[in-house]
Amino acid sequence: MTERATDDEAAAPGVHREVDAEWDGFPADAHVFAAEIRPHRSLGPKGVSIVLGVFGVFSAILSVPFFVIGAWPVIGFLGLDVLALWLAFRFSFAQARACEQVALTYVELLVRKVTARGAAREWRFNPNWVRLESEQDEEFGMTRLSVASRGARLEVADALSPDERADFADAFGRALATAKAGPRRPSTL
Repeated sequence: MTERATDDEAAAPGVHREVDAEWDGFPADAHVFAAEIRPHRSLGPKGVSIVLGVFGVFSAILSVPFFVIGAWPVIGFLGLDVLALWLAFRFSFAQARACEQVALTYVELLVRKVTARGAAREWRFNPNWVRLESEQDEEFGMTRLSVASRGARLEVADALSPDERADFADAFGRALATAKAGPRRPSTL
């Protein structure tokens, strides 16, 4: 994929977006549907800096009375809390590098899942044999969405919330029907 989401896009609430760039040698106009799904993160880098700064200042202020009464080892433990929070945010942002790419043309459906470490796996399907399968829960909405073809089943859109997954399923389902119908040919007079 030649187009990548920025940090702000990766942290933005709409975690699936259609892409317009050339992908795997297919020009953008050959795509019936193309989307990149990234895990949602509620805080961007600036928000994380603010949270860490506030937490660090709070820990420093809290450590002053312990230092005054001679319990100076407590300061180290409060510093470990700040370090643990920083490591948790760092791990969270590392996991946010994972993505799922879905590209549908009239002749092929390509699903690529990229891990946080950059390892990619691809699945290719003939769109004429593909069907969408979903599981619904009355309370939570769409809990699972899968692409099924000839006995093989692949879960897609795992990183989306149930409402976002339902929206994705609607858009992808329409695109799949369009791909199965075939490209429109210009009418001849």
